[in-house]
Amino acid sequence: MKTVPATEAKNRFGAILDDAQREPVVIQRQERDIAVVLSMADYERLRSGNARAFLELRRSVAAEAETAGLTDEVLRGLLRAGRS
Repeated sequence: MKTVPATEAKNRFGAILDDAQREPVVIQRQERDIAVVLSMADYERLRSGNARAFLELRRSVAAEAETAGLTDEVLRGLLRAGRS
C-alpha cells in the first residue's frame, strides 16, 4: 500500500486518484495515518463484505436466541416489562 504525506496528496490529487485505481493510498499528516483513498471497486467490495458479515451475524444471533427459548412472545413480554 502506498503512503503519501497530506501535502503531497493535495498537490498531486489527480495522480493520487490514478494510483488508487491500482492500490489503496494512505494519506499521512504529521507521520500519522489519517485517511485512505481507494478505488470505487475496492470500496464496493468492502461494503458488500460488511453487509454479508452483518447478515451472517444476525442469523447466528437469531439461531442462538431461538435455541435459548427467546420466542417473539417472550421478547414482547420482556419489552413490556422494561417499559413498566
